[in-house]
Amino acid sequence: MFRSMRRFKQQLSEEEVRKLLERLPRGVLAVLGDDDYPYAVPMDFVYDPSDNTLNFHAALEGHKLDAVRRHEKASFCMIDEGIPDEEGTFFYFNSVIVFGKIREITDPAERIAKLRLLGNKYFPTVTMTEEDIVKNGPRAVVLSLSIEHCTGKHVHER
Repeated sequence: MFRSMRRFKQQLSEEEVRKLLERLPRGVLAVLGDDDYPYAVPMDFVYDPSDNTLNFHAALEGHKLDAVRRHEKASFCMIDEGIPDEEGTFFYFNSVIVFGKIREITDPAERIAKLRLLGNKYFPTVTMTEEDIVKNGPRAVVLSLSIEHCTGKHVHER
């Protein structure tokens, strides 16, 4: 169902991809938006290896949430900061593209667990995560992208 990577010699191993999923802070979520136009939006995320998902928080309403509710297929693209080559002209960088189905988490316990994962990735302390969940949790929707296909690539741009 999913295409093989054309530049397979640049393909990252599953372990390298997993490390990027755990380390990278943000990427771009692409969904099918209004009138079937693609809608791509930068998002913070957290990878949950226990169920192989990427998880996001969203506002209680908006374009992204409408699109997710209308069509479950999505993709998410990430790119690392890269490092310059020897001449400092071009970069070596890694990217990851994920395909899967995205859903809104409605189970209260699962929702809080995913918010906790997100908070613990971005806040410096567990206390700050818990405080934010109490303060902002009721105003957040949690989205979970089940990974169906994922590839990573190492590129030396020229």
